[in-house]
Amino acid sequence: MAQKSPLYIKVKVITKAPKTEFAEQMEDGTYKIRVHAMPVKGVANEELCKFLRKGLAASEVAIVSGGRDKIKLVRISV
Repeated sequence: MAQKSPLYIKVKVITKAPKTEFAEQMEDGTYKIRVHAMPVKGVANEELCKFLRKGLAASEVAIVSGGRDKIKLVRISV
């Protein structure tokens, strides 16, 4: 069985939202996602990964760059 190549997406995270949800795809292709968690000690990043993992039925979701920034590069493996 051939292994699929991972998908890389750019995400803009908006923290402290009423609920975690997809907001929109911006003009440059970046996905804007609202996250309920606060940006403290990686909690918002973990919630983002969990949201994407569940919503995309992915086996692995990892933040490749931008761990402490609003704009992140995320690797998704199915």
